[in-house]
Amino acid sequence: MKVPPEVLSFLKEQDRFFIATHINPEGDALGSSIALSMALEAMGKTTVVYDRDSVPEYYRFLPGHERVASSTSDLQTADFHLALLDCNIPERAGINGVQFRRVLVIDHHETEKDFGDIKWVRPDAAATGMMVFYLIKELGMKITQEIAVNLYAALTIDTGTFRYANTSAEVLKVAAELVEAGANPAFISTNLYETWSEKRFRLFIMALNTLEIRENVAFTAVTRGMFRETATTAEDTENFSGVPRMMKDIKISAFFRETDENHWKVSLRSKGDINVSRIASVFGGGGHKNAAGYRIKAPLNNAKEILMDEIRKSGSFRA
Repeated sequence: MKVPPEVLSFLKEQDRFFIATHINPEGDALGSSIALSMALEAMGKTTVVYDRDSVPEYYRFLPGHERVASSTSDLQTADFHLALLDCNIPERAGINGVQFRRVLVIDHHETEKDFGDIKWVRPDAAATGMMVFYLIKELGMKITQEIAVNLYAALTIDTGTFRYANTSAEVLKVAAELVEAGANPAFISTNLYETWSEKRFRLFIMALNTLEIRENVAFTAVTRGMFRETATTAEDTENFSGVPRMMKDIKISAFFRETDENHWKVSLRSKGDINVSRIASVFGGGGHKNAAGYRIKAPLNNAKEILMDEIRKSGSFRA
């Protein structure tokens, strides 16, 4: 993967970087941001890593996770250059209206937006972490063990632990190089998938009990009442959306998370050639071919029917 020369020049020539990623961060967003920060600081640069939401507990095994700040107060952002990772509009990072000197976007989502002075968007990349891997190498910096752990976690999350269709020979070669640099696959996988709290597991059971199947689409949901009953939060629902896709006849999994009364964050997961990013874009959302999302205001049953209508229009079941 070739890094555009203007991206390399930008990072080499400037000294102060505000690295931001999307709200509700997952492994690719966090791992990519922390790894880039480490590499730039090794070059003598000043970096701030920002996410509006705090680092979820199950990602706090990532070396350097304490770098991630959730406030911009007392920081003169206009003195910084923005590096926006794993998303391509400031609203997704909760920084709309914040002023920066210049903006670099590094992303791999299909729904590209016209934001940024320099844009490096590669929808064919398995993860933003993979792009950052090549970027760090072309900057001439060493992939340290700490960087390797962050980038391996990024790859792990966005390839479904190397199970998804985006797992190519190139992905596996990069993963092998990260292991050689010190990333421990067993340690990372254990922290990502085998450290659930009891309350999170109880929330998961509740979500599964909402399962409804319509025409090869699996619907599940978590309400605010479920969060209260289990003393959990939105971060505890990560990976819930993909589980119903395990059923052989399910083509699309739709997970609805209630954010306010009749307000839902919808996460879509699909198999094969079914492009849920196009479906999500109809509702103002977006994402990847097999993983996307959007927000909707409607009673839950209505929201489900609205989604089903769009799925039928898209011809997804013919994929």
